[in-house]
This record gives sequence, structure tokens and C-alpha cells, in this order.
Amino acid sequence: MKICVVGCGAMGSVYAARLGRAGHEVSVVDAWQAHVEAIARDGLHVSGPDGEFRAAVAAHTAAPADPVDLVVLAVKAADVPAAAAGLAPLLGPGTTVLTIQNGLGSADAVADAVGAERLAIGIASGFGAGLRGPGRVHHNAMRALRFGAHSSLAPARVEEVAAAWRTAGFDAAAVDDIIAMQWEKLICNVAYSAPCALTGLTVGEIRDHPELARTSQAAAVEAWETARARGVAIDVPDPVELVREFAARMPGAKPSALLDHEAHRTSEIDVINGAVPREAAKVGRTAPVNQALTALARHREAAWRR
Repeated sequence: MKICVVGCGAMGSVYAARLGRAGHEVSVVDAWQAHVEAIARDGLHVSGPDGEFRAAVAAHTAAPADPVDLVVLAVKAADVPAAAAGLAPLLGPGTTVLTIQNGLGSADAVADAVGAERLAIGIASGFGAGLRGPGRVHHNAMRALRFGAHSSLAPARVEEVAAAWRTAGFDAAAVDDIIAMQWEKLICNVAYSAPCALTGLTVGEIRDHPELARTSQAAAVEAWETARARGVAIDVPDPVELVREFAARMPGAKPSALLDHEAHRTSEIDVINGAVPREAAKVGRTAPVNQALTALARHREAAWRR
């Protein structure tokens, strides 16, 4: 496939490099000039559990007027509206757009910009990656990717996307109910994103802390209860067991929200912990634990923007 990855941060770099190494015609778009120049000059250098490799991909700071088969939108949630608005040069009649973000709500903004009929949603689970410098990325783990239609995209198109990613060595599959899977991931994310960001502790340290574990679990239970109240068909009988098992698989992991706070960057808390009270309000419920965690994270981040 001819693929353009828009947002070549840590995760976008892993996606682009592996897809390029598999033989797809891959380009990337990113605002970081030094990163783009390094990729254009030397390719993307990737290290991780399966060794090291370099992939040659084209790199741009703005979307070129060159329609592709697949656009992968891998920017952070706060950057989605602007990035989606700039995708038009990449879109042809048969272009599929795949958006992969944490939390809830980003896909609606992308659908408004590109059309729901071409939009797929992706969920990345069990990944951990970080940029080591311009053109260089390291990933610690790579568990699974699941893709589904946002609304009216044909199932065959979703399967084409999943098949392309499988050629690159990803555990990738098309699923019927991507919304349920989004919520199942959200339950894990709310348990650790804000608690880790606010304390500086890893996922495993929060899980095993005698007091903070209760806050973490309460955030997860609120998300689980909200999903059920919203009629989402989640397959999670026990949210506390779910989040404890999640942390046991990667106890040393730092959620992206913690990495953002360490760098004094605005995190995606608004679409992770902040999504729960917004969704709860739609069915007349409240989510005070997630509301409080979100408010604390926002307050800290506001100081960095002054």
C-alpha cells in the first residue's frame, strides 16, 4: 500500500518504520524539522525487543499533494483537529484514513474533516515507545493493534488495513465493535494515566501502593460503570482485576501522561480521565474520582503554559 503516517512521534515512527521495512511505500509528515531532516537523510532507526533496523521513508513537514491508499493519523489528541484539517492533499477517492489516539472523542473530529465513510479507528495495546533523538526511536513492547469502522466504512476496507499491518509483523486484526475495545482500553488508561502523571510513579508502583491503588481502581470502576450505563458492550466482568493484570504485564511502564508531565508538556488527560465525567453526564451520572484527577492534572499543566 501507499501509506502516509501523519504525526511521526514515538508511536508514529514505529508504525512508519515497520510498514516501510515490509515493502509498503511509506512517507511521514511531522512538524519537528530536525526529525524530518534526519529521516529524509538517514531513514528511521528503530531499536527494540526484536533488534535494530533502519527503514528508508520519505519525510515532510506538511502533507504533500500526493494521494495515498492509507493515511495513518498518529498525532496526539490535542493536535487532531488541526492535523485532520490538513489531510486533504493526501486524500483520493479510495483513501482510507486510520486514526489512532488515546482516549475518546478524537475520531469524531477526524470524521468531520475527512468524512465518516472513509474513517477507521485503531487501538494500540501494550505498546511502549520513546524518541531517542531526531530519526531514532526505541520501543519496549508491542502487543496488539485492533481496527474497526468509525461508522460507515466498509468492513472489507478495514480488513485491507489490518492485512497491511500484519505484513509488517504487527498483531493486527479487524473487529466488529471497536467502540467496546476503546472503552476496555480506557478503563486501564484511567487507572494509571493521571495517578502516574501526578505522582511520578510507574504503573506497577501505583498498582502496589497501599493507598494510591485504591484511587487508581476507583477511577477504573467509574469508567466501567459509565460504559455499562452508556450501553457499551464491554467484555470486562471485573475492572479491578483487569487493571491489576494490565499493570502486572508492564510494571515499569510510564504512561504517556507521565512522560508529558516529566517534559512539562500538556498531556492527553482531557480525553482519558476527562472523558469519563463527560460520558457519564450523558446518562445523568457523575464520575467524581476521574473529575478530580483531571482537575489536578489540568492545574499542574496550566502552570507550564504561563
